[in-house]
Amino acid sequence: MRFSYKLSDAIHILAFLDIYRDGDLSSKMIAASIGSNASVVRNLMSELRESGFITTRQGAVTPMLAKSPTEISLYDVYIAISIDHNLLHIDPKTNPDCIVGGNIQQTLNGIYSEIETTAYDRMQSISISDVIKDILVLQQHKITNV
Repeated sequence: MRFSYKLSDAIHILAFLDIYRDGDLSSKMIAASIGSNASVVRNLMSELRESGFITTRQGAVTPMLAKSPTEISLYDVYIAISIDHNLLHIDPKTNPDCIVGGNIQQTLNGIYSEIETTAYDRMQSISISDVIKDILVLQQHKITNV
């Protein structure tokens, strides 16, 4: 099973743009921070720009947040990027002739729906600003504990 890191990478980009707003904001530099390649960063930045979270200028390396980090929730970012917007997935190929296989999908549908609603509500309460603050606190702890 393959995992998508698009959400964490998109959040990473937004935090990077704020923390390093006066530094090198090239897709190459951001990609080095993510551990990815510049084309992945450019594609994600395109999605973030289309959603109104960042502004960019063609031919200039000046991306910036279009909104305050307090105004962008993790849920907003989650909805903005092109991924499967179901957090949990049910196996569609269970055996309908088995008691478990014939009923597990319907059972899990309700349970998973409830879990996803709770997760989405929590994601709406966490802003990019919260992420940035935590990053900076963790970095400060690293510096003071050296």
